[in-house]
Amino acid sequence: MGLKDLFFALLILPGFVAASGGVPEKLKLTTVTDRAYSAIGATAPGTYENHGHNNNLSFIITEKGVVVFNGGDNYLLAKAFHNSIRSITEKDVKYVVNENAQGHSMLGNSYWRDQGVPIIAQNEAIREFEHQGDAKLASMKRRNKEKAEGTYVAVPDIGFDTQHDLNMGDVQIQLHYFGPGHSPGDIALWVPEEKLLITGDLGFHQRLLAVFEDTETGAWVESFDKMTAQLDPEIVIPGHGEPTTIDVVTEETRGYLVFLRNAVIEILEQGGGLDDAYNIDQSQWSYLDTFEELAGKNAGRVYQDLEFEYF
Repeated sequence: MGLKDLFFALLILPGFVAASGGVPEKLKLTTVTDRAYSAIGATAPGTYENHGHNNNLSFIITEKGVVVFNGGDNYLLAKAFHNSIRSITEKDVKYVVNENAQGHSMLGNSYWRDQGVPIIAQNEAIREFEHQGDAKLASMKRRNKEKAEGTYVAVPDIGFDTQHDLNMGDVQIQLHYFGPGHSPGDIALWVPEEKLLITGDLGFHQRLLAVFEDTETGAWVESFDKMTAQLDPEIVIPGHGEPTTIDVVTEETRGYLVFLRNAVIEILEQGGGLDDAYNIDQSQWSYLDTFEELAGKNAGRVYQDLEFEYF
């Protein structure tokens, strides 16, 4: 058999996935419940190699159709995710929900817009994407190169402030904004009948969370507490990492934020400086992916944020 014949033989082997622009034709799915599935992203920064798929893309099958959580990082990745959905159900996608205004949540909206699917996000996230969408697109194009093909800025159609409910026939889906979190407009999705919570970037698992320049860590803790006070999930799909329990997400999100804030507060109360913050011993969190990349940066940003409260 020649190389050409071998190539075409491989195309029909089970499990072989042809690619478009280097992006897989379909994404691997994790079954979460009888109606909920997730394509788990890499617990690492978005790269050319992972196609920008470093967050969780999830969907819920209902009587009235499919609800998708996260648009994806780019057009081709969203298309691959849609192909995965079609491998599970013939039902149409009725809504796409963006967890926030980050590129890996919203830039894939371009694909869903072309399919005529309404896109929902919290109003702060919409304003952020209107203002920063072009810059996010340019950054993604530099990283993804030819894999960015077809992607354009598609601002969500439907906005809300604190809660938006979707009556999907046999199941109700609630979208909640509990307050500031990882980035502007962070929301969570709650399915009461399933006791299923998709935290979006309010909750992290298996990788260290990132503190951005505009992240308010104290407000994030408060928002997380509101979420856990109002909801009682049995299973959680975090923004990053495999499905797990709320106890695990609480430890790796709220626990880390409180630890870091308390360590920085102690430094400030003792008259310490930024260098002391960079030297905080965070080794208890070193088992989390992206620890080496983010631990020091997180400490510095929390110090600079809390410094204004003390001086």
